[in-house]
Amino acid sequence: MKIEQVALITYTIRDFTQTPDGFRESMQKLAEIGFQAVEISGMGADVMPAEEIAAVCKENGLTICSTHVPPDMILNEPQKVVERLNALGCKYAVYPFPKDTDFNNARARTGLIEKLDKSGAVLREAGMVLNYHNHNNEFVKWDGKTALQHIYDETDPQNLQAEIDTYWIQLGGGDPVRWCESLKGRLPLLHLKDFGVREGQAPIMHEIGYGNLDFKSIIAAAEGAGCEWFIVEQDTCPGDPFDSVKMSFDYIKAHLLD
Repeated sequence: MKIEQVALITYTIRDFTQTPDGFRESMQKLAEIGFQAVEISGMGADVMPAEEIAAVCKENGLTICSTHVPPDMILNEPQKVVERLNALGCKYAVYPFPKDTDFNNARARTGLIEKLDKSGAVLREAGMVLNYHNHNNEFVKWDGKTALQHIYDETDPQNLQAEIDTYWIQLGGGDPVRWCESLKGRLPLLHLKDFGVREGQAPIMHEIGYGNLDFKSIIAAAEGAGCEWFIVEQDTCPGDPFDSVKMSFDYIKAHLLD
């Protein structure tokens, strides 16, 4: 993993990116920390036009590696996703969460998988890639396999690739290393999110290197699978998220780069 492959998802700093001025200031802060790439997420559609987002990122030396897109748009209006990707200047769109899908309902889960495959085909034909971002709810099982495994087994790898999230894999009872290995050739994006346990046994999201995950092994497995972007995410932070972001970046730079 090279430093230029390390990105931050803007969802982590979403409270600071809800106005044009806030977004500009936030991108400047990320550049000052040392980031060279971002994944766009957590911004309302009315904050800034996609072209302006792209311009601000470029001004700060930040590559837009990918973007999360509203689930309904991906499933029902994939051509609009293509247009957004073109405006942002990136090729990876991410389905962020299985909104309104009950994986215990056969019709609901089959419908989601079929729509993901169809929408991914639209993006593929435009030279773009649809990726699936997991949480822990995809670890419900039927027919002896997790929902996440069904999603990948029952879609064309050319139509749907992966954005594995290390924290949610761990919380769901999976092994982040094994999941990276199993998605060889299908894992362009990886969410780096550390896992710990607070007093009282509740799980907690940590800054990278401050929890319990073996990121050297995870990153090695992801690189072996062909991963292109390693994206830091921390949904909730104990204080200023920019402090947490810097802690994660500094740890990665000191301990995890090639």
